[in-house]
Amino acid sequence: MAKKLRVGVIFGGQSGEHEVSIRSAGSVIQAIDSSRYEIIPVAISKEGKWLSPPQASALLSEPAQAKLANRIESSTGKDIAILGDPSHRGLITLNPNNSSQSEPLDIVFPLLHGPYGEDGTIQGLLEMANVPYVGCGVLASSCGMDKVAMKSLFREADLPICKHIWFLRSEWRKDPEGILRRAKQKLGYPCFVKPANLGSSVGISKATDKKSLEQGIDLAARYDRKIIIEEFVEAREIECAILGNDDPVASLPGEYVIHEESARFLDYTEKYSSTGHVDFVVPARLSKSLTQKLQRMAIRAFKSIDGAGLARVDFFVTPDNKLIINELNTMPGLTDVSGYPKMWAGSGLKFQEVIDRLVELAFERHRDKMQNKTSL
Repeated sequence: MAKKLRVGVIFGGQSGEHEVSIRSAGSVIQAIDSSRYEIIPVAISKEGKWLSPPQASALLSEPAQAKLANRIESSTGKDIAILGDPSHRGLITLNPNNSSQSEPLDIVFPLLHGPYGEDGTIQGLLEMANVPYVGCGVLASSCGMDKVAMKSLFREADLPICKHIWFLRSEWRKDPEGILRRAKQKLGYPCFVKPANLGSSVGISKATDKKSLEQGIDLAARYDRKIIIEEFVEAREIECAILGNDDPVASLPGEYVIHEESARFLDYTEKYSSTGHVDFVVPARLSKSLTQKLQRMAIRAFKSIDGAGLARVDFFVTPDNKLIINELNTMPGLTDVSGYPKMWAGSGLKFQEVIDRLVELAFERHRDKMQNKTSL
């Protein structure tokens, strides 16, 4: 019987998406093929502490804990170290009760959303350790996290984006009236205020007048030093999932359908709670030609940031069928209610198959990187 690959699943993290990351990890652990992979769960607390497998497992859903039960029960010690191993490439897990009992991680699945994870920080650590990992590299992750940098790359790729302005938290504190005036002149009301470096709709608000805009900026400034304000676009919100490295493929698009009785926009609560206000429909109700155009644009957006592995590209579709790219997520939510796995399921690819493909793509990218010369 072939030896199982040891997969380090890292989740949690120091961001406003901590809970979403835990849910994503639980979904991946439940779906992954236990006959092929040995899962080593490692959580990062909101305070930045790296937690051992038993501690990490305790944060997961009961079904995910049950799947890990045998492995976690046999784990000794309360703490764990993850470090580079000088005897060979990669990372090892270290048994604190017996330092000679160390095992290498074959691959890492960094299921961290938001800053300190999805933004290139954990990817940089894994690059330095020379270990294969799932998802985008340092550059794509950092550019995909920063909505301002992302939009600049989209513009360079001749992709349509909405009107927006951006500024720093320090600038807001120095000249709030100037920023409010600029937002009204360039964008008008209503408009949307967002932290530039966050996802899952955390810290986002809709401003309808000067007072709500001030409140929205204050809210966004709690989560990031860079704030972006975007014009309101009367449109449907359509998503498309991407899978691949140099030759990525796009899923059928999906759409969050907000029921009339809900006056809310698609915020964090509506995405991740069971309010019954929102359904995710795959495929989205688009013509065949518009679907194909959207898929091509999604792939172009993915390539524009030098993406790898996976991403979710979010679009606006206006009443006259104009496509506008809203943003790209390099580590989209993989929870039981998230769009990414649902879009692939609607395209004929089960979640377990998606995970297998992501692992293959991680090794493929690592092999490609190993061809680079590091000396003259």
